[in-house]
Amino acid sequence: MPTAPLAALRVLISGAGVAGPALALRLAEQGARVTVVEIAPRLRGSGFAVDFRGPTHTAVLQRLGVLDDLRARQTHGSAMTCVDEHGREIFTLPAEFTGGELEVARRDLSRLLHDRGADRVEYLFGDTITGLHDTGTDVQVEFRDSDTRVFDLAIGADGMHSTVRRLTFGDEHRFLRPLGYHIAGWDLPNTFGFHGSSRYFNVPGRMASIGPDPRDSVRATAMVVFRSTDSAVDWHDQDAQKKLITHTFADLPWHVPALLDTLTDAPDLYFDAIAKINAPDWTRGRIALLGDAAWGVTLGGMGVGTGLVGAHVLAGELANAEADHRAAFTAYEQRMRAYAGRWQKGANPGKFLAPATRRGLALRNRLMAASVVQRMLLSGTKSLATDTDLPDYP
Repeated sequence: MPTAPLAALRVLISGAGVAGPALALRLAEQGARVTVVEIAPRLRGSGFAVDFRGPTHTAVLQRLGVLDDLRARQTHGSAMTCVDEHGREIFTLPAEFTGGELEVARRDLSRLLHDRGADRVEYLFGDTITGLHDTGTDVQVEFRDSDTRVFDLAIGADGMHSTVRRLTFGDEHRFLRPLGYHIAGWDLPNTFGFHGSSRYFNVPGRMASIGPDPRDSVRATAMVVFRSTDSAVDWHDQDAQKKLITHTFADLPWHVPALLDTLTDAPDLYFDAIAKINAPDWTRGRIALLGDAAWGVTLGGMGVGTGLVGAHVLAGELANAEADHRAAFTAYEQRMRAYAGRWQKGANPGKFLAPATRRGLALRNRLMAASVVQRMLLSGTKSLATDTDLPDYP
């Protein structure tokens, strides 16, 4: 029986969101001994829906073995209806625009990827990396709670605020470029009687939305986007985040007061600046970055799909190179920079969701109401997601 190409390779992955478990699964299939460390105490149950577009995304999901399961769990997307303060429709974008060809809850995708590899992958929840020391022959890793361990490779799949990137390449401010907006989201009861499409209400620089849960009619998700202020808010401090949201949206009509009433007791708030990662290097020695840690854009539209493609490529190049990380990292970065860069370059979802001026808001509304513009957007996003040269990795 032939030896697996990555037999006995010891790999540490930081981050158990989506890209991390996907990479862990593919590496374990090739014989690697994989450990995933995640600062959260368990798999995260929150997060917005994620979507996939085009043959490249489909092929990677198929190779990961989760495509059929995801189709069984798909949320089918929902149209995006922009309304005025009286609930009257301004324009509607079809479900294909917001949900792609396959839309699922992020928590379902994360759980599927975790469960498929759980019997071959070690998961350390509730812990984090505090030190990384590349000796040239291995990586010595210090943890907050666990004993120091030694690995052959360390991969940062730990998001926009990556610990691995900070420890290896420097402070976050060198790589994270704020795009002038903040975003927040939380779950709440669907007491609004909404079904089908999500509703979005705008004033210049601010947007509030309610998205009914397509699989549970009594649940919904609130999302707010707003122009950033000078107020610095720690992304770990939920009390401060809730106060900022309440202060920012307190004077708005529509259903905004009811949304804010649910915010105080929301147990799991997502809050962050809308930002972009510009990292000149994704690899150094035996350490590499993957997904949002390398090329992220908050709410970028194709970030999760691109992260899965990146996991597929990184694992495939390591297998092709028979664990020669130098050759594999070079090939991985060359291919993924070309692919991820196509959609990351001009992305700023804040400008689309909450135009800063009345004129900008009126222009967006007119453009989005035009069917020809909608068709161009749908065609463009599918094209950006497609890589016709994706290798057929083992």
